[in-house]
Parts: sequence; C-alpha cells; structure tokens
Amino acid sequence: MRKKRLLYSLLFLLILASLALFITSRTPSRTRTADNKSATPTPSVTKQAMPQNNDITAIPTPTPPPVIQTISPEYFPFDVDPKNVNPDTLPIFDGTNAYNEYAKEVSFGDVDYKFWHFLDMDIVTSDVENPGITFGAADSYTDVQGITTFRGNHYRDSAAYGSRQVTEKKLELVWTKDTGSISTGSSYWPGVGWTGQPLIIHWDEDVRRLMNINSEFKDSDLVEVIYPTLDGNIYFLNLVDGRPTRDPINIGFSTKGTAMIDPRGYPILYTGQGLNQNGDVFAHHEFRIFSLIDQTEMFSIVGTTAEAFRLWGAFDPSPLLDKETDTLIQPGENGLLYRIKMNTDFKRETGELSIDPEVTKFRYGKVYDPNIGFENSPVMYKNYLYLADNGGLLQCIDINTLEPVWIANVYDDTDATIVLEETDKGVFIYTGNEADLRCIGKPQPSYADCQLRKFNALTGELIWEKSYECIYQYGVNGGLLSTPVLGKNEISDLVIFNICKTKDWKSGKMVALNKETGEEVWVKDLENYSWSSPVDFLSDDGKTYMIFCDYAGDMHLMDPMTGAIIDTISVGLNVEGSPAIYDDMVVIGTYAKKIYGVKIK
Repeated sequence: MRKKRLLYSLLFLLILASLALFITSRTPSRTRTADNKSATPTPSVTKQAMPQNNDITAIPTPTPPPVIQTISPEYFPFDVDPKNVNPDTLPIFDGTNAYNEYAKEVSFGDVDYKFWHFLDMDIVTSDVENPGITFGAADSYTDVQGITTFRGNHYRDSAAYGSRQVTEKKLELVWTKDTGSISTGSSYWPGVGWTGQPLIIHWDEDVRRLMNINSEFKDSDLVEVIYPTLDGNIYFLNLVDGRPTRDPINIGFSTKGTAMIDPRGYPILYTGQGLNQNGDVFAHHEFRIFSLIDQTEMFSIVGTTAEAFRLWGAFDPSPLLDKETDTLIQPGENGLLYRIKMNTDFKRETGELSIDPEVTKFRYGKVYDPNIGFENSPVMYKNYLYLADNGGLLQCIDINTLEPVWIANVYDDTDATIVLEETDKGVFIYTGNEADLRCIGKPQPSYADCQLRKFNALTGELIWEKSYECIYQYGVNGGLLSTPVLGKNEISDLVIFNICKTKDWKSGKMVALNKETGEEVWVKDLENYSWSSPVDFLSDDGKTYMIFCDYAGDMHLMDPMTGAIIDTISVGLNVEGSPAIYDDMVVIGTYAKKIYGVKIK
C-alpha cells in the first residue's frame, strides 16, 4: 500500500512538472532592448512592398519585437558656438559623423537613398522598434474640443472647430492683446510670424481645475487660446475677451512655427524654437515640452547635434501625437525626424504628470539637393508619413519601420504643409513649391514656376500639375508658403491655393482648382500677397465661408465658391501667421505686435 501511495505521489509530481513546463513554453519571454530596459512584445507591422493600387489596410499585425542592436559611435569634440549657426550653412555629408558603413540603402529607380537610425545618440544597426502606429480618420485625432495642432489634425485639413450662425456676413474686432518683438542684428521680428497659428482648447473641467489658471477663470467654462510668438513668449488668453488666463511662459527666443497641445486633453504643450538669437544673446534651438499644470519645462531636444548633417536646428513644424501608442512625431530643420516614445503618466485625480521620453531618430542623406531639413508639418495616413524638405525631396516614410516608401522630386524648397484627402477613389496629397533654389545665383529679378501638384499618397503617382510664374526674393520667397484649403461640403470639388509674388514683389494670386483635373475653376488676383493659410468654415445654415489674411494686414471674409470678398477689416500689419476659428471667433497674431480676436457675425 505504501509503495502504491509513493508511486501515485511521483506520478502526480510528474504531471505537475509537465504542466508547468507547458505553461512556461507558452509565455512570451522578455527581451532586452538597446537601452537595456526590459520590454514585452509590442504590435508591429509586417514589412511589405508598397501596393500599386488603393486597396491598403496598413493595419499592424502582432509579431515579436526584434532585439534592437546599436553601436556607440565616437563623436569628435562637438562644441559649436550658436553665433556660428545660420540657415545658409549647407549640410556636410562626408564629415566625421557620416558613418557610411552603417547606412541603410534603398533604390528608387536610378536614385540611391541612404538613411540611418539612431536611438538617442547610438546608431541602430538592426531594425528599429516597431510601435505599431496606425492613425485613424482625421476627426479621431483629438479627444477634446478645439484646435490642438497646425490645421487641426494629421490630415492638416481644418483649422476651424465648432459652429456659428453667419447672418450679417460681417467681421467685428472684439479684442486685442499686445505682444512684443525681438531683434537679431540686422533683422527685426515683431508679433507673430509664419506659420504662427494659435491653439484653442476647451479644457475638461477636471483638468482645468488642476492647472495654474488665474482664479477668475478657474471656475469658468474656459476656452483658452495658447499662442507662442516671435517675442519669445507663450501667451495664454481667454477666447471670449482676450484677457490673460495665466502668466506667459518666456523662452527668450522666437517661435515661428505652431505648437501642439496633447490631443488626449492632457495638460502638456509641445513647442519648437525658430530663431537662435535675441539681441546680443545666442542659444541653440530647442524643442520643448511643458507641463501646463505649473508651466514647468519637462523635456527638451537641442537641434544642433552631433549626429545631424545640418547645423541649423530650428523646429518650425507642428508635431503630431499618436494617442494609442503614446508616440510623438516631430521633424526638424536639421534633417532629423524624431519619433519619441513618451511614456506619459497622467493621473487626472491628483494632477501627477510625468514623461520619460525614449528618442528614436531617422536621418537621410542627400538625394536631389543638399538642402535637407523640414519646415512643413508632418502629415499622416495610417502608418504613412508625408514630408517635403528644403531641397525638393517629397517623401513617404513608414513611421513604424522608419524606412522610405516612395520619393518624388518637386524641384525646389517646400515649406508649405501638405494636405491629405481620403476619398472613395483613393488617398491623395496636395502640395506646392517655391521660387527659391532654382533662382539662387541668377540675375535679379529672377523667376521660377510655383508648381501645384496632386499625388496618389499610396503610390507616389503624380495625378496633375499646375504652374504659376513667381518672383524670387531672398528671405521672402514667392510661390506657395501656405497650406491649401481642401474643399468640403458644397465646395468639395475644389482645392484652393494662395500663391505669393506672381506679378511683382507685392502681389499674389488665389486659385481654386478642380480636384479631379487640376483645371482652374476661378482665379483671383490679389493686390497683396500672403504667407498666411486660408481657413474654411461652415455656417449652421450649410454655407461654407473662408477667412483669408494678407501682407497689408487685412482680414477678409470670402466666398470660396467664387472667390468674392464679402467683408474686410484691418488687423494692423503683415499677417504671416495662420488664423484658427473656434465657434464664431477668429484668432490671429500679426506684425502689428498684437493678437486679435475677431467675431464672425
């Protein structure tokens, strides 16, 4: 009997051991990533060739993450005086930071394309980590009410939020807020510059009560305007009357681009620096992240960095954030694309907020022209990112693998942000270039065509092209500097472009083109050119209108169906920034060193 009991006990233990071995074999193992942190498997996208049609899902499929392999290169002493950093210094592609032996290569026809990946400062020699990013529809970008990034979302197709009743068809100045200026040697930077769009957000009540908002607004149903400007300040204003809702944040150097509020409604502000000089003071460009609980700086990136080919480190693009993967996407004028795993922890009940950024970088070499670097804001369709650079390279990049998918030569600098459209006929992008690189070194005045183009976003196929002759002027280029209006509702067949310096240095042209054919539907000659992006908006009665600002400091209410100007008011001086609309209020900053709140009546 005792032998039988012993036999049964051994058999039972054997069964338990076998079961434990089976369970262990079914449990995903933890791997070590390049930064020596343990990581569990994350979703990724299966790498595949780009389809030649529009039947694309781009949905990530779960696969085990690769072990990230890196090398730590020896960067020679890198101590660059910011006084010696300027935008005209060309990139150096064969310097001590080239590391061509670690370049990854792909060919597009007869064009060889080299690129590198970095994890912080280390070169990634394996595949990069695949976060499994897939952006949804444009209206899914943000969880809060308002305009939280340039042109509102990852398609960059709207800077208007809410509703309004347009009955009188008039514009009325409601309030102004004084700003300042910065001088940089021979240059003078007043008020708000390009692209300079305000952010406008209706804070959730629980988040509003956590922040250091002035007591008079703490209990109000606040819609807040957040506006980085050329004078080195970030202003916080009440949309209704323009009164300060809290003290400005002073970074001391000009912001030329547009910031971003976290689209989840978290109290986090992301903003870049456009200039590196304020009077006699110089400092390297930084991209900064602020907590809006107490306005403290949480994290920053210096743009002039050893692994970049280009020294000029401005951050004009307005970033995007993928909510599902907590990933920030920020291009730089240094030619680097930053993909940042934020590791955000926000406790809404207590106001505790922290981030622990892990920075992956994408670097590319000379393709068509040495003037690499990004000034336009990134556009996303699912996992595909679209950017054009200072040297005429338009490219589609898979944000998950950080590899180029297709490229196109647009033959000149492109600063204007692309706009994307998804239709039942396909996915398309609209873009246009400047009169810049093609005119340098030629007798002045010099001319070049501004080429407006529509591409198939999935294949890179050129659908149509329309050209307009423009004048080159150093520092204030002609061509397309603003993001086009993508027609919706009753103007859904139109795409509207605002082109600079078409007859002389002062004039411009606005054109409405048929989306399908690229043919002109209407053309309006403008007495005063503009870098400002027009904004379309819908009245409650179903009629679409448009706000357009120009070099003379005028704000126009327009009918985008015909190009007719309905009403005009003055907003002081040159408008390079782009307006944003919340319900019936338009907000814009100008060279008059003021921010304006204008009511649509």
